[in-house]
Amino acid sequence: MNKQIVCNTGPLIALARMDAFAIVAQLPFQFVCPAEVEAEIVADVSHGHPVVLPNWITVMSLSAPLSPLTITALDEGEAAVIQLALEQNIEYVCIDELKGRRAALAVGLKVVGSLGLLGKAKTSGLIAEARPFIEQARSEGIYYDTVLVETFLKGLGE
Repeated sequence: MNKQIVCNTGPLIALARMDAFAIVAQLPFQFVCPAEVEAEIVADVSHGHPVVLPNWITVMSLSAPLSPLTITALDEGEAAVIQLALEQNIEYVCIDELKGRRAALAVGLKVVGSLGLLGKAKTSGLIAEARPFIEQARSEGIYYDTVLVETFLKGLGE
């Protein structure tokens, strides 16, 4: 069975802007997101952002309300991603924001981001190079730290 990954809004926006949905859909993962992430994406679309929830994501509801303490430290989407992963015993989360990544790691989750999914696509032979996708995302307003990108690309042999 494919591993499950709970996705946050940020990586979905980045993957959409780099036009990588079709590639990521081919990875050997089952992607899920909490209803809170779906709501953030719907709100972004209503504000004119061209992002839709891809059909390869399954939306799941949390079994308990978000902790008020959690949402004071993280945005609602990140808090819901971490809580859903813990509730459903899903070990992987896809979060790009540093604060969310740190919180997920602190509770024992494994973290991947939009770049990690691109790297998996390259090592799986789905794409020849990751750099064009990163450049596309950057041209669409997605921020990635320059040192992080260069280290990531060097690790992929680019």
